Amino acid sequence: MGRVTDLADFTALLAPEGQTLLAALRDYDPAQELAVASRLRREHPAELVSAALGQARLRQRAVAKFGAEDAYRMYFTPHGVEQSTRATVGTYRAERLRALGVRSVADLCGGIGGDALAFARAGIAVLAVDRDPLTAEAARANAEALGLAELIEVRCADVTEIDTSPYDAVFVDPARRGGRGRIFDPEAYSPPLSWAVEAARKAPHAALKIAPGIPHEAVPEEAEAEWISDGGDVKEAVLWFGTSPGARRATLLPAGASLTGRGLPDPAVRPLGRYLYEPDGAVIRAHLVAEVAEELSGGLIDETIAYVTADALTPTPFATAYEITDELPFNLKKLKALLREREVGTLTVKKRGSAVEPEEIRRRVKPKGPNAATVFLTRVAGAPTMLIGGPAKA
Repeated sequence: MGRVTDLADFTALLAPEGQTLLAALRDYDPAQELAVASRLRREHPAELVSAALGQARLRQRAVAKFGAEDAYRMYFTPHGVEQSTRATVGTYRAERLRALGVRSVADLCGGIGGDALAFARAGIAVLAVDRDPLTAEAARANAEALGLAELIEVRCADVTEIDTSPYDAVFVDPARRGGRGRIFDPEAYSPPLSWAVEAARKAPHAALKIAPGIPHEAVPEEAEAEWISDGGDVKEAVLWFGTSPGARRATLLPAGASLTGRGLPDPAVRPLGRYLYEPDGAVIRAHLVAEVAEELSGGLIDETIAYVTADALTPTPFATAYEITDELPFNLKKLKALLREREVGTLTVKKRGSAVEPEEIRRRVKPKGPNAATVFLTRVAGAPTMLIGGPAKA
């Protein structure tokens, strides 16, 4: 299997022969890797072919985050692809800093440079720091490849030794994965969250990228906490310093809709109405379901479930609306009979507050027919319930 194994391999990819190989491998099919590798090794060193194949595969994976135009010009490490910020999120964050008047930023734990590229494209000068030599070299190559080298200085160093005082802002993206996978304890990040917070407090402005599952009680009082989703998937939380202390915000990309908390009490539980609203994950993580419920003149179906119900259809970017046709006690036989009667072949199963897995439902009911439906496995006023309906139409 092709892979970039060390700095020497990577440097070879930047030379003319490596560039020729990468250009030839842009659209190659990974399923044909053995045949492609055998053919290329007749004309190129085996180590270089292996490195080029590894880089080509990483570029293909990176298209989802960076888009084809950038991804096929950039350079990656396996961890860099996995941990780098999606370009839409990086661009949004960079624009927030630019709007605050930031003209220079110390990007600590900069990785392969995804955030540095976004900052530079917003016109912000960047010091990008990473302690891994290969990762730092990839960041340097990416700045060159995308024509942003004049705005990005890459430094291979320990972030704890960097003097950030000359910069308008600090951005910290601690490593949240270790040898055993994802790290959930913020103090086990590298560097720890407490260190990042102290670094943020020393700067006029700062943004700390953290896992979206961070407990609210772990958020410093002087920080604004923002949860960001992209295309409906919650991507990250950001702690902002120098903005709105204590604020809680949910931002939905790509539209850019943003909801700020107003300290509302939990919504009341009410009987199921005609419509069920599923709040975006960023709204739920930010504890802003009450704000959405107020906007919709709705209430909760259960005090522990983040589904909002209302009698009217009200357009909102912060929740997806479904029209509910049936409310049944949980019973798979009844569900199967109802779906068969309505000739439902396309079945979407959603769950919240239920131990039953959607795959089990599909296997048991065996949907068949030309129609579509959505089933919610949830609780209504404490009782296991099946709600049946479909996306609401204005």
